[in-house]
Amino acid sequence: MNQTLRNFRSQLLPPVPAPVKLSVVVVNYNVCYFLEQTLLSVRRAAEKLAQPVEVFVVDNNSVDRSVSMVRQRFPEVILIENQDNPGFSKANNQALRIAKGEYQLLLNPDTVVEEDTFLRCCEFMDQHSDCGGLGVKMLDGQGKFLPESKRGLPTPWVAFYKVFGLAALFPKSRRFGRYHLGFLDKDQTHQIEVLSGAFMLMRKAALDQVGLLDEDYFMYGEDIDLSYRLTQGGWKNYYFAGTRIIHYKGESTKRTSVNYVFVFYRAMVIFARKHFAPQRAGTFSLLINLAIWLRAGVAIVRRFWDQAWPILLDALIIFVGIYFLKTYWERNHKYVPTPYPPQYMLVAVPAYILMWLSSSYLSGAYDEPAKASRIVRGIFFGTVIISALSNFLDAWRFSKALIVLGGTWAVAAMVGRRLVQHVVRYRDLRLSERRQKNIAIVGSQAESARVRHLLEAAAVQARIIGFVSPTEDSAAVNAPEDLLGSLRQLDEVLRIYALDELIFCGKDLSASQIMGRMVQLQQTHPGVSFKILPEDSEYIIGSSSKDSPGDYYALDIELNLYKPQQRRAKRLVDILLSLGLLLGAPLLLWLQRHAAGYLRNVLRVLLGRRTWVGLRYLAPRRGTARAVLSPADHAEAPGAGPLSEATRRRLELLYARDYTPTDDLRLVLQNLRGLGRE
Repeated sequence: MNQTLRNFRSQLLPPVPAPVKLSVVVVNYNVCYFLEQTLLSVRRAAEKLAQPVEVFVVDNNSVDRSVSMVRQRFPEVILIENQDNPGFSKANNQALRIAKGEYQLLLNPDTVVEEDTFLRCCEFMDQHSDCGGLGVKMLDGQGKFLPESKRGLPTPWVAFYKVFGLAALFPKSRRFGRYHLGFLDKDQTHQIEVLSGAFMLMRKAALDQVGLLDEDYFMYGEDIDLSYRLTQGGWKNYYFAGTRIIHYKGESTKRTSVNYVFVFYRAMVIFARKHFAPQRAGTFSLLINLAIWLRAGVAIVRRFWDQAWPILLDALIIFVGIYFLKTYWERNHKYVPTPYPPQYMLVAVPAYILMWLSSSYLSGAYDEPAKASRIVRGIFFGTVIISALSNFLDAWRFSKALIVLGGTWAVAAMVGRRLVQHVVRYRDLRLSERRQKNIAIVGSQAESARVRHLLEAAAVQARIIGFVSPTEDSAAVNAPEDLLGSLRQLDEVLRIYALDELIFCGKDLSASQIMGRMVQLQQTHPGVSFKILPEDSEYIIGSSSKDSPGDYYALDIELNLYKPQQRRAKRLVDILLSLGLLLGAPLLLWLQRHAAGYLRNVLRVLLGRRTWVGLRYLAPRRGTARAVLSPADHAEAPGAGPLSEATRRRLELLYARDYTPTDDLRLVLQNLRGLGRE
């Protein structure tokens, strides 16, 4: 009777849902292409767990279709849409406050997890009840181990060794290498102090005890702070070598920027003031601030040098050549064989070189691929300008012949320097041709055809050698002509065909297989780069190193806005417009809806921190200045409702695709009253 009653009740009552084992939190900001791959790998890894997994995506007001992509491709994801960018800590906490999982994972949107990563990590946490936080082995886009997978606490001395370079000089030292714990074997599990925010798995009970991420940190440092609080609360943090992930480090190029230096190291100051004794925190802050200015100076010098060294090298070669030309001309062809005055080499020749290089730069001489025609055009116009100006300066009129000979030498020197570099790098004399990469595809014939289509649509300069079967078996008798071999023969295929790049098809290979091959091949073929086409995706994703941004090939329309010559013209228009607006400020200020921001925007544009017209609703490329106006602004009729998001993006896409400098002039004149907006 009792059993019958229990059965009857069980039929009436709804089944009790199983407790959530794992909550995954991903914070996204304008990396739609990486996020898609991350969520695909998360979906596969979640399938390995017997208990439920919940996945959160917190979007910080992205403008790159991230939100629509998540809705369409991942309906199981709990999506939180922010209307601004509150920072990494606040965004993670939004999800953590409602997450129900026994274990809670903070995961970067530029990662790929193995199929058994969640299973292995949860099993480890189950077996180690003292484990409050867990990190895993991280690889960059080339399959190389990332040292930040395991870190020590940045005490004053550890931080000192890090910021002043001793940690980099002696990475395996137990004294100097404590920041990345380089003396610990990366292939063994260890107890550590600090977890990486790229993959930070924590026990909910531990978070309930010590609290969530500290929202004083906007970006960087919050993972160190929470890791430290976990250990202070009596929990242990572990580096788990039993699984691995790819971390593309899409933001890593910012590590050479001044902004990154200030944000990262000031986060360390916040940590010191919060957790160290006041007297030690003061000393620590002094050291860190000293390091900030030192590193900022290095960042500025490095950025300047990267951009300036080709120009400086050309200037030096031209200067030396003109010195010998001058000497030869004095002795053999000058009407009165006397030396030219010292001012010729000290003032006149540097002025000539400045004019030649400036006109060459505007002509596109420093664009890739190098073309002799651009150099000849630039030097020709520079020579004409120098000759014309010298007619008005009697005191500086030395020799028309030397100006012409100097221009001829400048062409020979600049073309010759590029030709030598090209021969050393590519072993051929085709200077104006961009060398095509040799690419092979690892995947099925169907996916190989899809990769070819994507590369052709994206106009990627590459030669597709063929495809490698994703199976270990040898090639069949009636194999397609472009089949290069099987997965077992991949090493030999790389060697025979001198491949530059491999594209792995995620539909045919597991993440574990791809990572395994990357680790193996980067040791035997370090010059080969790797990319991945996720299942049913339109993006082919990869990264050349941990210090390079993640990149991708996509079905993108070629945008005129980003061509080098148009970017130079746009910058010139910005400067001229700003100077005109500055001169007209007494009258134009009366027209402004936001008068306070008018002069501020003029100065920002002059400094290169803003551009007058640009993309606000489409995601701009990295390094592009923020726009004051959008091409969509003038299209909104007064009194009518605002344009839809899709319409604004379409208008911006048309602007970027067909851009000419006159577009900026027209849009600024049409929106004169809105030049003070933030």
